[in-house]
Amino acid sequence: MSSRAAILGRIRSALADVSDADVAETAVDWTYGQPVDTGDLGLVDRFAERVADYRAVVEQVPTDGVGAAVAAALSGVDGTVAADDAVRQRLGVTLTWIDDDDLPAARLDAVAAVVTTAAVGIANTGTIVLDHGPGQGRRALSLVPDVHVCIVEADQVVSDVPEAVARLIATGAAARPQTWISGPSATSDIELDRVEGVHGPRTLHVIIAR
Repeated sequence: MSSRAAILGRIRSALADVSDADVAETAVDWTYGQPVDTGDLGLVDRFAERVADYRAVVEQVPTDGVGAAVAAALSGVDGTVAADDAVRQRLGVTLTWIDDDDLPAARLDAVAAVVTTAAVGIANTGTIVLDHGPGQGRRALSLVPDVHVCIVEADQVVSDVPEAVARLIATGAAARPQTWISGPSATSDIELDRVEGVHGPRTLHVIIAR
């Protein structure tokens, strides 16, 4: 008997005395994609807490203070900052901006920082989803520069992953490439020493506009 057959046989034996009525009585009243509880904190505060747990820098600012917050976040950055025109117009701040006109790898690697918006923020996991629509650039743009400043609107924050997936499907983002970000890039593969900036930005600065 194969391992698969043995496992399935044990499952059938365990469920032999379970009737359809028993299953109906124990069914969980839950629908995929619906909001779930975020504990003792509201959506935005739980999102901010979980993002900070990943060692990202998190700020909550009024909508009209986003430009100043981005400028302050990048005040110590020496070099060019990439962002699309929609982001620049919204921020209205003077930085050493550069366009990402499909920059070749060497030039993209020389970009010091990137500023993007986001598609969804997930409160219970502290995850940010980029669907690379307007304001977010191509995937490489959010992965190669060493600093990523990401602007998340308060109304983009949802409770958990199923709700995020449902929103992405509803907006058509499920048909586009996505990047799911949970904190700065880091690995502990080598002797359990945490090393940041291996697979993406070393610094993630999240600005929540509310």
